[in-house]
Amino acid sequence: MLSTNNHSHCIHRKRNKALALPELIAIALGGMIAALAAYSYVKLAVYYKDEGATYSFYKRTFPDSHFAAALIGWWIIFGYISTLALYSYTFASYAISDFSCADNEWVRKAVAGSVILIFTLVNIWSVKGMGKIEDIMVYTKVVILAVISFVLINHSQTSLPRLLQNSPEFSIFSIMIVASITFVAYEGFQLVIHAINEMDCPEKNIPRAIYSSIFLTILIYAVISLGAILALPFSDIIENKEYALASGAGNILGHWGTDLVIVGALLATSSAISGTLFGASRLMAVIAIDGYLPCLFARQIHNIPVYAILCMSTFAFLLVLAGSLELILEFGSVTFLLVSLLMAYANFKIRDVTKSSLFLTVLAFSGLTCGIVSIVYYELTHQPQQLVFMGGLYSILTLCSWGYSKAKIRQERHCQDNLSGYK
Repeated sequence: MLSTNNHSHCIHRKRNKALALPELIAIALGGMIAALAAYSYVKLAVYYKDEGATYSFYKRTFPDSHFAAALIGWWIIFGYISTLALYSYTFASYAISDFSCADNEWVRKAVAGSVILIFTLVNIWSVKGMGKIEDIMVYTKVVILAVISFVLINHSQTSLPRLLQNSPEFSIFSIMIVASITFVAYEGFQLVIHAINEMDCPEKNIPRAIYSSIFLTILIYAVISLGAILALPFSDIIENKEYALASGAGNILGHWGTDLVIVGALLATSSAISGTLFGASRLMAVIAIDGYLPCLFARQIHNIPVYAILCMSTFAFLLVLAGSLELILEFGSVTFLLVSLLMAYANFKIRDVTKSSLFLTVLAFSGLTCGIVSIVYYELTHQPQQLVFMGGLYSILTLCSWGYSKAKIRQERHCQDNLSGYK
């Protein structure tokens, strides 16, 4: 009887690991979608050479449409707010994973709010030296992830050929859903464009920086996932969710392994929170100066957009309070898929001047559309209440952008009438 149970457990373990194999394919597919999205960004960046990136590209491609500029502005800002919420939520999950309150949702939300508050105060107080600190955090976390990946692969309980041999049939559409839901993990490539004015030869360095960053991201995710799949039971990965890697490292290396992963995760999310808050708040101030957001957010104190930072932090915390990690992840992915889709459309519109391939532009548009449809289908069939929440939020953002675009038009007409009166 004991022998039969052990044999059944072994079969169940193999099946669980085989089921995890499509995750590697989903990572690669997500990277391909990100690369297709990046194609339009690269072409528009090289053509416009504008550090305003997404917002500026769309505004300049459709100069006669105030609604287009307002819409892309509101969507991209709330996209960054969702990533801010995602990073803080993940930070909290790892920060409390070693304590008895690890499963307490409200403790997790409180910690997420606390870390948002800390980096809000840091960004308001001073940003001098944060660049070097973030570089150190990035390099440290990469080294930690490399060490953990090596340890997991070295302690593997199976092999890649065995995974391939035992891999069951799986749906391409289900893999597309996973790739689309995790698209937000690749969204950082567009931040490279904000430094275009500080680059030598942006025509060469922008494509190199963006495509290499996507490739390295795919490589890092794939190696870490492979290590987890080979060394950890799939049931443990499901049970421990976002801190499964820490739990798995603890099983192999003991408490030091868990602590090492936690430190790496805290460094990764900290640098992401600080960088997002720094860059997106300044973009928010630019949009406010253009009149598509409340003018209060354009005000700066000692060259720091304090009110924009406070607004982003507040809404990020509200999103943490309102939703789960899954909801925040999916909202962020849908938002950046939508924004990237608009970028693909903008590039398609001026493809002759950006010297873009019609095939790649249409392929990017199609891939991003499929990603959005995949998430909508998943939400509709599994969690329709989340789809209603996201739909309501997008409706509010669209109405706000429409209202500010109308106000901008009225303001311009008023100025024209005043000028006509002087004449």
